[in-house]
Amino acid sequence: MTMSDVAALTLLSWDTVKAITKTHLAKDYGKPALPGVRYLGIDEIHLGAKKRYYTIVIDLEDGRILWAKPGRGGAALKGFWPRLRRAQAKIKAVATDMSAAYWSAVLDHLPDAALVFDKFHVIKLMNERLDDLRRQMVREAEGAMKLKIKGTRFLLLRNPENLKTDQIPKLDRALRLNEPLLVGWYLKEELRELWNQPSRQDMEAFMKDWCEKAEQSAIGQLIKMAKTLRLHASGILAYSRYPITSGKLEGINNKIKTLTKRSYGFHDENFFILKLLSLHHSRYKLLG
Repeated sequence: MTMSDVAALTLLSWDTVKAITKTHLAKDYGKPALPGVRYLGIDEIHLGAKKRYYTIVIDLEDGRILWAKPGRGGAALKGFWPRLRRAQAKIKAVATDMSAAYWSAVLDHLPDAALVFDKFHVIKLMNERLDDLRRQMVREAEGAMKLKIKGTRFLLLRNPENLKTDQIPKLDRALRLNEPLLVGWYLKEELRELWNQPSRQDMEAFMKDWCEKAEQSAIGQLIKMAKTLRLHASGILAYSRYPITSGKLEGINNKIKTLTKRSYGFHDENFFILKLLSLHHSRYKLLG
């Protein structure tokens, strides 16, 4: 139920219902327990058209949101590190994207924890490089060729196993008629196998081979991707020992969007953060 519905049902004012709810949330969820936490996921979420960003930290084992603050980057995590130290949490590994703002903060405050670059962010970056290549091909193509490449973005970026039967011939035609796009697509698909290698040594060899092929292609977008992988190799290869991702944050992100949509937004930021911290507990909560 929304708080307006509860107010109408109980004959209480909306402000009274909110105050009761906020007090309850603060008592139960205002200070998430941290002592037993071992694996963290850090990412940012974007809410609404006003460019509102929140930095979210979750416990990757039980899915709890441990920290939520407005803003992006290391500054939004400033208050989290003292709480973690006071709790004497033994953090083994942290999954984050390749943004320097986040991983530099992790290295500064958790020097003994392994930094693992989230594989979904790496794949997302590869998709962006492939999409850049597709746009370049569209700009350079003429006539019928332009028509065959245009409109293939969805087909190129989606996993082949998720394509419908009637979509495969269209993708195949676009790839056969454009060699750079074909090379980029195959390397995109091959990169997904990096995280399926049985050991760090195998991962390292696979990534080295992939980067060499990307560089030999002489395609600017692929060369740029190879350079990114080499620069971030340590955090990518750390997956072999700590196979963690921030994938759970995507599910939480969807819950947050549903929460804000159903409640028509939150004007009290502290109340909103308390709602985020309680998301894992129950499907049913009083909404704003």
